[in-house]
Parts: sequence; structure tokens; C-alpha cells
Amino acid sequence: MAKKESKGCLHQIKKILLWIFVIHLAYIFFCKWVDPPITITQIANSFEGEGLKRDYIGYDEMGRNIKLAVMASEDQLFPEHDGFDIKAIKKAMKYNEKHPAKTRGASTISQQTAKNVFLWQHGGFFRKGLEVYYTFMIEMIWGKQRILETYLNVAEMGPGIFGVQAAARKYFKKDAVNLTQREAAMIAACLPNPKKFTVIPSSRYVNKRAPRIMQQMNNLSGDEEIESLLK
Repeated sequence: MAKKESKGCLHQIKKILLWIFVIHLAYIFFCKWVDPPITITQIANSFEGEGLKRDYIGYDEMGRNIKLAVMASEDQLFPEHDGFDIKAIKKAMKYNEKHPAKTRGASTISQQTAKNVFLWQHGGFFRKGLEVYYTFMIEMIWGKQRILETYLNVAEMGPGIFGVQAAARKYFKKDAVNLTQREAAMIAACLPNPKKFTVIPSSRYVNKRAPRIMQQMNNLSGDEEIESLLK
């Protein structure tokens, strides 16, 4: 009797896990064509009193400069890798071993998109494990252009400010497509910590980082794979 109950319980657990997988898979496909209705980070910001300013726009409405700026700042190998920059991860691990009080990340744009859309900020190995799964899935199902488009729509770019259009309107009173190279670089510079590194008024970090991003933008400009994503 006990064995039957155990088997029945195990069967129910398998069914529940299967349904969870199917629902998650369906949502991944849904987000291939439709922008995420809401994210955990956006909900958290609303509850923390920072509000929610966002304005999802299409890929063609984002403009060349902001696309190039975030790749120059966050993930210069974005067109080439399969979601993970193994060399950067190894370098970060070595650095973190030597500097435990000041750790360095190595997340790609794909990983950040997976985290921003499906998961939550911070967290330990469990969240990282889920991030690996979602990164693999969006690389396989969405493709690079959709990943970059979604990242630019959902990434936090200031307290309660999500996406390039909301950031462009807030900081420079213009649409994202009209951002200059420097304006795009300033927004990209805040991405490591948008609550701490302010765009307007620009923090010391943003003032220091933006010119470096502009230099990298110039270096990347003309690269065949980069250019194919900027169209």
C-alpha cells in the first residue's frame, strides 16, 4: 500500500514538473514575438516606491548608437558566442579569487536578458543555474536580434526606468533612435549599477566610463557581424 502511494505521489510530482516545463517553454516562445508584460525586477521597483517608467519600442526604433553602445560596454563578443563568454568567465573567476571583497561579473547580454525577463536580481547558485537554462533557450529560440531588442527594452537604466526609450525621454528629452553617440554611451555606462551610476546628473563613474565606451564603439564599428546586428 505504501509503495502504491509513493508511486502515485511520484507520478503527481512528475506531472507537475512537466506542466511547469511546458508553461515556461510556452512563455519563452511567447516572448519571442511579444514583449514581456511585466518582469520581477519591474514589480520589485514598483513596490520599493521607485515607480515604473517604460516604453517598449521596436528594433528599428532604437537606433544604431544605443545598440552599438551596449555591445561595446557589456558584451563585445555578443554576435559570436552561444550565450556564454567562457574566457570572460574564467578571467572573472580568477579575479574574484584574488579580490573576494570586490567581485567582478562576466554576464553576457544574453545572460542579462534571461535574468531580466524570467528571473530576479541577485541570488546564488540556484538562480545562476536557472539563468544558464534560460540563456540556452533564448539563444536557441529567439536569436541574437530578438535578444538584443528585448534587452534594450527591459534593462533597468535608472531607478524605475526600464528600456532605452524611457531612458532617452527621461535624460535627453528625445526618442532612442535620435540618441547621439555620447548620449548612448552615457546610458550604457550606467548599466552595471543603474541605481548608483546616474546618467543625469552624470556620476563620476559615468563621466569616466562613457568616453571609453565611445572609443570601443568606434573600434567595433565596421565589424561585419556587429554591423549585421545594427541594421
